[in-house]
Amino acid sequence: MPEPRRNSPNSTDAPPAAHPRPPLRRRAMAHACVAAARLLARAKPGRILHTIRRGAIPATYEQAAVRDDITGTSTLCAGTYCLQRSLATALLCRTRGVWPTWRTGVRTPPFTAHAWIEADGRPVSEPTDTATYYPMLTVPPAPSVTTR
Repeated sequence: MPEPRRNSPNSTDAPPAAHPRPPLRRRAMAHACVAAARLLARAKPGRILHTIRRGAIPATYEQAAVRDDITGTSTLCAGTYCLQRSLATALLCRTRGVWPTWRTGVRTPPFTAHAWIEADGRPVSEPTDTATYYPMLTVPPAPSVTTR
């Protein structure tokens, strides 16, 4: 059964053919993250992501650009499945020891919802209209714990 559409119908994402496939080595980890994201999307991702982010350092914009590996691996994530795409990208970042800010938000009118990641205070490879969404759920990098 296909996953319900969670993105705005006027998304400006490029069609899947415009996303180049990453090398096999990077594609294998991207596939694993896409599969995990599909399961997370059906659960309560906010609570789970708060746990997964522990121990990771904040991602830079360049580090969070692994979104291209996700969109080059999964045709669903390259299309309108923004929740799964953003979860998979955050998970792939986490496998590399970093964590971007993960967000979901809404806008009106008309009502639309969107999920995306941010790094260095800006959305990563997202349409310019992402700034018009009001963030509803945010999972930023975990605060660093200093030891004495």
